[in-house]
Amino acid sequence: MLYERYRKEIVPKLMKELGYKNIMQVPKIEKIVINMGIKEKDDPKKIEGCVKDLMSITGQRPVVTKAKKSISDFGITKGDPVGCMVTLRGVRAYAFFEKLVNIVLPAIRDFRGVSADSFDGRGNFSLGLNDQLVFPEIKYDQIAKVQGMDICIVTTAKTDREGYYLLKALGMPLKD
Repeated sequence: MLYERYRKEIVPKLMKELGYKNIMQVPKIEKIVINMGIKEKDDPKKIEGCVKDLMSITGQRPVVTKAKKSISDFGITKGDPVGCMVTLRGVRAYAFFEKLVNIVLPAIRDFRGVSADSFDGRGNFSLGLNDQLVFPEIKYDQIAKVQGMDICIVTTAKTDREGYYLLKALGMPLKD
């Protein structure tokens, strides 16, 4: 399991690489937020399909997010469902990260690694997937619509350099 390997092998390695004296200084994954946007706000089957897909991917029931204000150009009124999201913490976050790195990303056609430019300046990493079909839990004939998702990996790292070393040590295929 990745969490056990993180505690036993990766923490001492990162302490040596980054020059930390205390274990509490070593960055870790704080949470992983998975978000899916929904364009068909009037079709409850599409919304329920996205919720079901995200639940089967993460093992946790997603929250349906609603519009905070009306935007007439997009045809959105306040309170309309605009997406669904899940926040994973602790052991579940490490289990999802392990599945993402070892199963999902290698299943993407012509995959050569994710860009190291996706850090936000504070050690957090964002990744977008075009469809949910790369996850092994999703069956092609059971989906309502091919839907993309955003995955944000929030770490306790203070800088992008620390976040880079953490994700690289955990097995993320980052290209330089």
